[in-house]
Amino acid sequence: MSDDTTELTERAAVDALVVRLRTIEQQRDAWRTRFEGMAGERDTERETVRKIRASGSYRLGRTLVSFARNPLHSSRRIVRKVRRKPAKPASRKKVPAPPLPTHLYVAIGLDLDALRDFVLAVRRRLLVETDHRAVVLTDEPAFSLLRKAGLILEYLPDRVTWEKHRPDRPWDGVLAERLAHLSRDHGAAQVIFVDPEAPPNLPDLLSEIDTTPPVHLSLPQS
Repeated sequence: MSDDTTELTERAAVDALVVRLRTIEQQRDAWRTRFEGMAGERDTERETVRKIRASGSYRLGRTLVSFARNPLHSSRRIVRKVRRKPAKPASRKKVPAPPLPTHLYVAIGLDLDALRDFVLAVRRRLLVETDHRAVVLTDEPAFSLLRKAGLILEYLPDRVTWEKHRPDRPWDGVLAERLAHLSRDHGAAQVIFVDPEAPPNLPDLLSEIDTTPPVHLSLPQS
């Protein structure tokens, strides 16, 4: 009888231990599930905080709070941030503009006053439409007085002066050689002969802006 009682007592103790173990395992699983849920909530809250801190509203609010707590220190920080130079945008390589064509004006036979009027007219015309470079060939000895006009002035002695000093070389041939050299040196796209009896004025030059290339006038004869 005593043996049966002892056996029953031992079985009850084992059953109690088994129940206790299962209870502990269930509690463990419940804690694991709760821990995983809280870990997920933690990660979600961290991401929310990161987004809030990265927003402009948060930075503005933080700046206002800092300013309210310590106005002097915050003012210095704000000034330093304002003074910081913004990053320079990537510079683009500028494509150089093609060179302007050169027009060679042959102003032979114009005295100083007429030459001055013509040079100033060309200069003003180029201020309206800068579509070429102007080179003026003149036989006026005082041409250097007009260099401040901003044009390129080239000189060739007039026919009478040339024939006095070099009768062995025809002046017309010298003029042709001079024009050839100037056209090559300046890359002249056009050679324009100016009529000494009626040199073009500013309206005449402006009227040629949107037309075909100007008509070459005849060489002056002296």
